[in-house]
Amino acid sequence: QVRLVESGGGSVQAGGSLRVSCTAFGYTGSNYCMGWFRQAPGKEREGVATIDSDGITNYADSVKGRFTISQDNGRNTLYLQMNSLKPEDTAMYYCAATYLRYLHSRCPAMERTYDYNYWGQGTQVTVSS
Repeated sequence: QVRLVESGGGSVQAGGSLRVSCTAFGYTGSNYCMGWFRQAPGKEREGVATIDSDGITNYADSVKGRFTISQDNGRNTLYLQMNSLKPEDTAMYYCAATYLRYLHSRCPAMERTYDYNYWGQGTQVTVSS
């Protein structure tokens, strides 16, 4: 059974930086996609960034140039480095993952949250103005 555990959230002032991490337990296979999603109160969950097993990344327009997704395969850990944070980045951040059927497949589109089969419990990020 795959389990994803996020850590590293917290509170920061606008313009600051945070890094959140996600460690995957019980995750096997070489074709996969992992990503970060977020949900603010009263809003739908939205995709932030994804990365596949080839290292191909995708970012939401709202975070391009500010956030960086990366992975440490040796530690089964996914990271999201968040710089130049804005109050509108305040949300619960979730790690998600799914297996990909074919070698060199790309991640599902971020709006297709239902294609991501495994989810963490979330970590809160709060940005104050």
